[in-house]
Amino acid sequence: MRIIVDVMGGDNAPLETVKGVCAAAAEYTASYILVGNKPEIEQIAEENNLDLSRFEIVHTETVINMEDEPLSVMRAKSDSSMSVGLKMLAEGKGDAFVSTGNTGALFTGATLIVRKIKGISRAALAGVLPMNPPLLLLDCGANISVTDECLEQFAVMGSAYMKKMYDIEAPRVGLLNNGAESHKGTQLQIDAYKRLSERDGINFVGNIEANQVPFNACDVLVTDGFTGNILLKSTEGMGKLMMKTMKSIYSGTVAKMSALVVKKKLDAVKKDFDATEHGGAPLLGMSKPVIKAHGSSNAKAFKNAIRQAINYHNSGIVYDIAEVAADFAARKKLAKEQPAKAEN
Repeated sequence: MRIIVDVMGGDNAPLETVKGVCAAAAEYTASYILVGNKPEIEQIAEENNLDLSRFEIVHTETVINMEDEPLSVMRAKSDSSMSVGLKMLAEGKGDAFVSTGNTGALFTGATLIVRKIKGISRAALAGVLPMNPPLLLLDCGANISVTDECLEQFAVMGSAYMKKMYDIEAPRVGLLNNGAESHKGTQLQIDAYKRLSERDGINFVGNIEANQVPFNACDVLVTDGFTGNILLKSTEGMGKLMMKTMKSIYSGTVAKMSALVVKKKLDAVKKDFDATEHGGAPLLGMSKPVIKAHGSSNAKAFKNAIRQAINYHNSGIVYDIAEVAADFAARKKLAKEQPAKAEN
């Protein structure tokens, strides 16, 4: 298996991304192609005693920054590390692509270069919220505005993901809303509730309010990318605050000795709420695995994003979603034919 890695995107690149690739190479069986500024990559490796001998490095001159427009991946910076990596994936030179770069540019580039699975109207950025048990949130940042049909597709793709990756037989699907009743929310939520309620093949459990999210209300939570991104970052921030607060409680000799007694339990809690454990978010609906790692990823988070890419590729979820997409296409065709038959 060949993992193509954009080591130039993100806030801590290329130091943390290169360190993350080296950590992944020591732990996971795969070959790695590093895409980025070769002299800079080699300098960082030398300064930090990192062995690059087993990696192929594809040199690129430019980098897509967080401030760049999404279409820069196709236009002004079509020679960037992100653009080149996506082209390599589309051409079959690798099996999965990982980047910490600009979300909008990655989503646009993946859509136009790698392409969506036929029948999927919008791919979705699917992130696992750091809690126990894990909760898949989609979309969490790719699509600012969506339709009720998009949310239906997100629900079906998310269900396929959780079934395969987390071995949940019938994942519970929730619709993020400001109330439990079916008439709550904007017209989008009202229409989506009706559509999801009538959709066979998913286990829809209704509207989920934000205060229910941490309490195992569902396994898959669907919403638009704007709302989802706010929820994701709020959850990550709260997790960091909780960890910081727990550390402050155990200051002082007596408190530290007490903490040793429950160290294993504390470590387990910390792991559950640590966003870096989950690594990256796949773009569900793309024809090949594209993983978006957090822009502020450290080496540990980037290593785990690579693990996510490997597991995603090995799972065959792309083929499962392709079957779902074919079902969507058949349903659409049938829906168009029925009114025509009624008129005749």
